[in-house]
Amino acid sequence: MPTLLLAIGLVCVVEGLIWALAPGAMRRMAEQLPRIDDQTLRLTGVIVLAVGTGLVFLAKHWG
Repeated sequence: MPTLLLAIGLVCVVEGLIWALAPGAMRRMAEQLPRIDDQTLRLTGVIVLAVGTGLVFLAKHWG
């Protein structure tokens, strides 16, 4: 459970940092989302999921 809370906390830190440093860019990106087809969004999600899983794997085995 502590690992899950750590992971959720890190996601919140990264999300908050992006919004704090570049709110205009985030707003523009959010406005573009309805124009992107579902298949592209799904593929992007799968790629980000794979990268995140790889990073967690590396962190667990190197740390």
